[in-house]
Order: sequence, then C-alpha cells, then structure tokens
Amino acid sequence: MFFQTSGRSIRNRLHNLAVTPAASVRELSATTSSKQQHSSSHIEPLTSNRGSTNSDSAPVESKAEIMNDAYWKVAEEYKRLSYILSLGFHNPLKKAFIKKLAPSPGERLLDVAGGTCDIAKCYLGYQDKVNKDRMSTVHVVDFNPGMLSVGKRYLADTQWMHDGRVTFAQGNAENLIDIPDNSFDAYTISFGMHNLENRDKALAEAYRVLKPGGRFACLENGHADSPIMRTFHNWHWYKISPFLVGLLTNSRASYEQLVKSARNFPHQREFVKTIRNAGFYCHGQGYEPMLGGIMVAFLGVKPKYVPQEE
Repeated sequence: MFFQTSGRSIRNRLHNLAVTPAASVRELSATTSSKQQHSSSHIEPLTSNRGSTNSDSAPVESKAEIMNDAYWKVAEEYKRLSYILSLGFHNPLKKAFIKKLAPSPGERLLDVAGGTCDIAKCYLGYQDKVNKDRMSTVHVVDFNPGMLSVGKRYLADTQWMHDGRVTFAQGNAENLIDIPDNSFDAYTISFGMHNLENRDKALAEAYRVLKPGGRFACLENGHADSPIMRTFHNWHWYKISPFLVGLLTNSRASYEQLVKSARNFPHQREFVKTIRNAGFYCHGQGYEPMLGGIMVAFLGVKPKYVPQEE
C-alpha cells in the first residue's frame, strides 16, 4: 500500500521513548555552519514579480514577500492546486497524516501554515469519530490573511466553529510571538515548511511551544529513492501539472513559484537531521514515506526530560 500508516503504535513508542539520554537530545545551537551550507545548497533562486532573484540566504523579507505574493494570488484556487499537485490524493494524504499523529482526547493542536483548514478538519474529524471527543481544539496560524480567509469560510458552518474549537491568527512560523512556552500537545505543519526562510527558527519555535512529551508532525514533499517514482514525479510536476494548472486555474505564474519552493526542499534524510538538531526525538529513521516517497511525514516528540549537563 502507498499509505504506510502506523497509527497509535507510533505515538505510543514515541511517548515511551520520550525520556532520552543527553547524547540524543541536541540543542538547536549545535547545528554547524557546514550543515546550514549543505541545506542552502539545495535551494534554487525564487523570482519575484519585480524581476529580482532571492535565495534562501537572502534577507527574510525577500522570500517572505515572494511567497506571500504567490499565496495571495492562489488563495481562492489553492484547494484545486493542491488536488492537482498531489495527484488527487490531497484529502487521503492529510487524513493518513493525522492518523500517524494519533491524537488523544482533549488535546490542543497548533496547526502552522494551516490557512486552508484541511488539517484542522481532518484532526477534529478524527477526534470526533475515533476518540468520541468534543473537547479537543485547533489553533490555526498562517502568515497569509487570504489563506486564513479561505479557511474560515471552509469551516464557517461547522459545529466546531460554533463550539469555539477552532481559532485563527495571522503569524510567522519562525516567530510565534503570541504563543506561550509549553502550551500545545501537538504541532503540525503541512506543505508549509518548504516556504520558510529559516527552518531552524521554525523548528526552535515548534519545540518551544510544545509541552514536554508533545508531538511534532510535518508533511512535506519528498524525494523518491526509486528511479521509476522519481521520473514519474518529475514528469508530473514539470509536464502534466503545469498544463492542468493553466487549463483549470488562472495561477500558472504563482504555481511556478510554489513548485520551485517545494522542489528545493532537502532530502528527507537531511531534513530529519535538522529536526533532531532542534531537540526532538525521532523514532527509527524519523520519517515515513507516503505515495512511494513522493510525500513524507516527519514525526518527532519533545522529550519529557532533558538531562542537564554538569
């Protein structure tokens, strides 16, 4: 099967192993400059509408402006774009992703870059149906007001909104200034990590706002190791998808910006090292391939206890 879900067993293993030795818990400051340079080498320039180019090493405002502009233009069509980019597996992917997170009743989820509210819907749907829970909540943060507006309309008539189980805020994943330390049970970011200027800062913020024992889950574009899957993926992204986007939407130029950002995301074996350097414990290889490695779910946990060095 393409969807390799492990459900609650993954969560239980992570919680049981959340008390980790000091050697396996590395602070974010321990990330070496050589690793940062290696990560940056995977990033190709993004082109702004003004004709300038900006790499991941450019000032934060440059890439933020480019991506914010792209998302403003695609906000109303983003669900359709997501359907095209994910080969039609958009909703099943996110449901499988939440199943891997294996939520417990009454938990507070922080969903970052979650403006469309797809993850919020999957999470609360899981809580309602699987856990028979009506107390869990989701706080959705997105840097783009247009995307948040789409998400609010998407859930506007749901009982979840009427019950106050979904809240919204415009914010930056790299500086969650309004969110206190140790305040959430779980943190998700779905197809948003690749848009960030500084992923180290975003991971540090995720670590900070999670409670000890809290779970981190990131769904991202992967790099398929199979030559056949890799060839198919490239063919889909660079041949079929542009044609369909041009045919079905008015977002061809913005689509190309989003594809550049997504395709320059580091290989999963490299990114999981960054997650571990931020202090998270990741069981096994730290990620689970989906759709043959075209998509990847990264799973980690904030240790319940970090031994102090003497």
